[in-house]
Amino acid sequence: MKRAGRLIFAVLLVLFVCLRAAAASAAATADPRTLTYEIPRSERFSLPNGLVVHLLSDRTLPWVRMAAYINVGAIYEPADKPGLAALTGGMIRDGGIAGKTPDEVDAELDFMASAISASSGDDAGILTLTALTRHFPATLQLFAGMLTAPAFDEGRFVQSVNAMIEALRRQNDDPRQVAERELDKAVYGAHPLGRYPSPTTVRAVGRADLAAFHRRYVHPNNIVLAIFRRHRPADPQGDIDRGPRRLAAIDPGIPAVPLPVKTLKPAVLFSPKGIVQSVIRMGHLGITKDNPDLYALRVMDFILGAGGFNSRLMSQIRSDEGLAYSVWSKFEVGWRFPGLFSAGTKTKSATTGRAIGLMRTIMGDMTRQAVTAQELALAKDSIVNAFVFGFTDAERIVNQRARIEFYGYPKDYLENYRDRIAAVTAEEVLRVARTYLHPEKLVAVVGGDAAGFDRPLSDFGEVRETKPEP
Repeated sequence: MKRAGRLIFAVLLVLFVCLRAAAASAAATADPRTLTYEIPRSERFSLPNGLVVHLLSDRTLPWVRMAAYINVGAIYEPADKPGLAALTGGMIRDGGIAGKTPDEVDAELDFMASAISASSGDDAGILTLTALTRHFPATLQLFAGMLTAPAFDEGRFVQSVNAMIEALRRQNDDPRQVAERELDKAVYGAHPLGRYPSPTTVRAVGRADLAAFHRRYVHPNNIVLAIFRRHRPADPQGDIDRGPRRLAAIDPGIPAVPLPVKTLKPAVLFSPKGIVQSVIRMGHLGITKDNPDLYALRVMDFILGAGGFNSRLMSQIRSDEGLAYSVWSKFEVGWRFPGLFSAGTKTKSATTGRAIGLMRTIMGDMTRQAVTAQELALAKDSIVNAFVFGFTDAERIVNQRARIEFYGYPKDYLENYRDRIAAVTAEEVLRVARTYLHPEKLVAVVGGDAAGFDRPLSDFGEVRETKPEP
């Protein structure tokens, strides 16, 4: 027996060594840039009432997850009632449904260990569901009730209003949030994306406003549903139809929202704060997803500031000058409206002017000469190699597929993304930098203590002091 045991051990040892050698050899020869990755496609169908469904199955997890993407948001709010969309989104979940109080809904979800959440942003509302497979039918009925007949309970409504007002008040104590809010308002101006709620506008919203807003926008032909589940049912359409079938297809008369005016007016906004570090944000209007230059802009932005320690902003302002712990840029590609190009950092008061001037210089350099071959290769490889991490599980994949349809992307957008990034040249990077990056026309927002600044902000333009939200 001992001899047999030693023989087995020797065989296993040899096998282990061989496998290690094979793995090392494969690692030495494999090039991640040449590896292929086929993104799975979801099963797509629509219910008779117009609701579009994307379904993907995966046996690794014993639950069902759903996300309803609803074409609703702050862009459709009345001009005098900013905050209506956010209140409606939260109350769809928290305000109970027809025949069930909020406490009863909460108790049922807790008993099943299920979860439903809701929110509403600028141009989309999202209602999500998580449930164990055996509790999915019952959880789906609650989910459908929130879509079809939310109750907007009076007590919960008052709580939601008070919570939003308190959050808005606290926002004024955070110089980072103030700077980002003021930058949005300055860049988007009178456009709905430039409107922000205040305690006054939130108090002007009533329960009847929430019900009317929900009634106008939440209907099946205005929703794309993503579903991830362990097993594909024999009749997936019938399985889902038991829940949202009560939604009736209607013509919502969704208003057309114009694009924001691209004025590119430079400005310097100052938010006085008695703090030892200055918060700096700067930016201007960007592009939409329909712009064919978005791939070259992704590469340009990586080199400028989105690439972390591999970016010019980080290497020069943090590593070389020691002015900040973190500095970044982000060229947002808007889904329906132009996104925002923004850059930001936080530095001590005595280096505020130095940081602002250096950030502008680095941006200007992007428009004056082509990036190096090393910068270009690193940016493209990093973006291409990071792309697959957006598809690490079936739930992420099906949500990506649903969002592609919801926002009207080309059907082959995901399949062609890596090739289009890889095809970007240094000449294209320079061209898009000169076309879309305007360091001389930035809106700059600074929060801090002007008494400690190394340079007056007026060196960068006429200064306007921002006022706290009432």
